[in-house]
Amino acid sequence: MSNWPAAAANPDARATEEGIAALLAQAKSHHLAGDLITARSLYEAVLTEQPAHADASFRLGILDLQCGDAGRALISVERALACEPHQTRYRFGRAQVLVALQRFDDAIDVCRDLLAGQPASADILFVLAHTLQAKGDMRAAVDTWLRVLDLDPACVEALNPLGNAYRHLGDLSAAEHAYRRALAVQPANADALTNLGSVLRVSGRFDEAIALLRDAVHCEPCSAAARVNLGVALCERGDYPEALAMLERAVELDPTSAEAAYNLGNAAHATGRPRDAIVQYRRAIELKSDHADAHNNLGNAHRSLGEFAAAADAFAGALRLRPDSVAACNNLGNLYRTLGRTDDVKTYLRRAIAIDPTHSVSHNNLGNVLKDGGALDDAIASYRRALDCDADNVIAHSNLLYALTFRCDDAQTVRDESRRWSARYEDPLRTTLKPHSNDRSPNRRLRIGYVSADFRDHCQALFTIPLLAHHDHDAFEIVCYSSVERPDAVTARIAAYADVWRDVRTLDDEQLAQTIRADGIDILIDLTMHMADGRPLLFVRKPAPVQVAWLAYPGTTGIDAIDYRLTDAHLDPPWHDSHYSEQSVRALESFWCYDPLTDTPAVNALPASKRVSNGEVTLGCLNNPCKLTDRTLAMWAGVMQALPYARLVLMSAAGEGRERLVERADAQGIDTARVGFVPFRPRAAYLATYHDIDLGLDTFPYNGHTTSLDSLWMGVPVVTRVGQTAVGRGGLSQLANLGLSELAAYTDEEFVRIAVELARDLPRLSALRSGLRTRLEASPLMDGSRFAYQVERAYRQMWRTWAVH
Repeated sequence: MSNWPAAAANPDARATEEGIAALLAQAKSHHLAGDLITARSLYEAVLTEQPAHADASFRLGILDLQCGDAGRALISVERALACEPHQTRYRFGRAQVLVALQRFDDAIDVCRDLLAGQPASADILFVLAHTLQAKGDMRAAVDTWLRVLDLDPACVEALNPLGNAYRHLGDLSAAEHAYRRALAVQPANADALTNLGSVLRVSGRFDEAIALLRDAVHCEPCSAAARVNLGVALCERGDYPEALAMLERAVELDPTSAEAAYNLGNAAHATGRPRDAIVQYRRAIELKSDHADAHNNLGNAHRSLGEFAAAADAFAGALRLRPDSVAACNNLGNLYRTLGRTDDVKTYLRRAIAIDPTHSVSHNNLGNVLKDGGALDDAIASYRRALDCDADNVIAHSNLLYALTFRCDDAQTVRDESRRWSARYEDPLRTTLKPHSNDRSPNRRLRIGYVSADFRDHCQALFTIPLLAHHDHDAFEIVCYSSVERPDAVTARIAAYADVWRDVRTLDDEQLAQTIRADGIDILIDLTMHMADGRPLLFVRKPAPVQVAWLAYPGTTGIDAIDYRLTDAHLDPPWHDSHYSEQSVRALESFWCYDPLTDTPAVNALPASKRVSNGEVTLGCLNNPCKLTDRTLAMWAGVMQALPYARLVLMSAAGEGRERLVERADAQGIDTARVGFVPFRPRAAYLATYHDIDLGLDTFPYNGHTTSLDSLWMGVPVVTRVGQTAVGRGGLSQLANLGLSELAAYTDEEFVRIAVELARDLPRLSALRSGLRTRLEASPLMDGSRFAYQVERAYRQMWRTWAVH
């Protein structure tokens, strides 16, 4: 046996291994120091020397992940695993890369495999919980976060996302508890402060929420997210100036935040700056093209400016992105209502209800369009469904009240519903009422406040202008509180009659109540009541010592805080007092004082006088279809049957509503072949329609009011049917003030007789036509000075009554 010397180690190989180790150490050092460019070159140098170096491949993968290249990272990590397939660290790293690639199911499988093969690891559970949450499996995420916290109860990084998961599940109490646990560990944790503040905001605890969100901003002044959340909370509490400043700063801090731009748009819109809102909504959409809410609110901003085509495009965009958006369906439906596209309105509102059958707002809005089309029973049913879905939907309840006045010739039904309204919405606020400290001097100059959203080109202006233009400003200071969305030339004209004009459309009811108190208003007048854009919840707050209802409709508000209602003796004989929660003041000769606000068109000759055959008269009613009840149509049928050559002109938009009206007219015995329709038109064209009408037929149980005065102005007499309620005695009041009480019928049979006799007496019709405008101008119905004197005398007496109590 030979004694050979042992072989010497290969010095080159040893040098190579040592060199690779040195390179890897340098790469790690640069990596940890954040010098990723140098670290990458060193890792790549290691892999050039030793392509199967697992650790270098893995670390290069982590570097790629840090640089945002998850696809490249996965290649490197899987190369490491090919070398060492059971290395836990590499498998865990692969799970993290899979999360970055949004391959959530694959990442979850890896994490669960890792957990199955070893004792519970907080790190692996942490990644698993995040992945489950990212996938949307909130219940599993909660369970996993709780396992993390079993291992580390003070892990704030787990408590915050745990709270978020609970919040997604709708468990706000559990979410609040998780965030409070995080804050117990780290009181200055801005994320936990922001999250807790957001939960409290959603719960309606605005003061607590805002305090926490202010703390979050204080802890992280450069956090756009904290400022956005604070801005949203301030908006919801109505603190718009501070909200705007907060959200503007958030946009400055993070110009790439779609949510910051979107919420700044909301604040701008809420403060009456729709143009600025549009800029921000478009910016949010540029940053996040699938931001359906930004598209939706962009539509709202365009609509508020009257830019209906742009609004429709924006709402349609929201629905393309989110076909199940109830808000966008509602908004597009309401826009189509404004445009008179009745069938489209119903399509979108019914779509909204199909998406969410419990959505109260959708049922309310469908009720509105059904009422517009004359389907009163269906409308009332929709309003009641809206209240079943949300008993606090005050708008739906007001709409229900108003709709009942069109159907009921029974004041008690309306009064009972109005008292239910009061019990639901007024009672909770009674304890908040404060005494008034107004100077009780009986003869001093009084401050009179008028509240309306219709100080604009609206039928209400035909009556407010004659009063406001004739007020005695030495005895009364006139303050107008306007909620007009789109002011116009009529708005400017009305504002000129006021001593003080306040644009209050951006104030909520509580803020406006405080403003009215600060203004020292003595008598506050509600011009809208339970009609569209009214502010009944303002009046229940009793911001003025004396409150009065007038104009919108001569019914009851049901609100105890409204003391009086102005009326006349024709609308309300003494036995009507039980119909109202308010005290009726019959100081007026006429409930209305009318100004057509135009001299044109002129009254023309009687249309029937140009026809060859006697009896070819044209009857007409241009009232809203909601007044064309079956009772009305049945009464008219008697007139049409007695005048076989007469035609009937009605106003109704084309579509399903008109078709239904034709069916109902036919069912009541009207020969619908003799019925013609005109669409809703601008005022000048609408007035010109009376050039083709010989005799007007009134509606029942809700008479025409403004429409009847328009008819009389155009020389067309109106035969009315007197009812049991104030709204059913409007025709009587107007005709009595014209000395034409003989045209008022107290039974259906008398209505038919009066109308038929007058239609057959063309000389009388012609004489009435030629003299009606002059007669109207000379009557109390158009004597603004006289009317203002009567109103002011009533105000003074109301004030003296309050002053001595």
